[in-house]
Amino acid sequence: MTHPATLPPSTDPAQHPAVFAAAFNSGRPDLLARVYEPGAVFVPTPGATATGPELHRANAEFLALGLPITVRPRHTYVADDIALLIVDWEITGTTPDGTDIHLTGTATDVARRDPAGHWHYVIDNPFGTAARP
Repeated sequence: MTHPATLPPSTDPAQHPAVFAAAFNSGRPDLLARVYEPGAVFVPTPGATATGPELHRANAEFLALGLPITVRPRHTYVADDIALLIVDWEITGTTPDGTDIHLTGTATDVARRDPAGHWHYVIDNPFGTAARP
């Protein structure tokens, strides 16, 4: 994984998933936190939500896998300062403890443009329409 010192925010909502992936792939929780707005909701598993410190802890669990994420935006729908992003993603590889991982999903995410013109996730739902376990 790469370790950039900084990460430019997205000014195009269609590019926000790539910014997310770069932050995730940096392995740095501080960079990953920047792609979210305060009060954002993360759905770490279908039917469960996390905000604030819980959001960052849930993301840290994914980061702890030590594997990169790839994203393929499928659709971006924008209404004023709100965007709905449909994004296919995949995390595949072997974790540091030797566990083979293959996670995939289609995210349904909502982003909002801040006053400076930068996009941040309001809702990050990586498992999209997956049913509760």
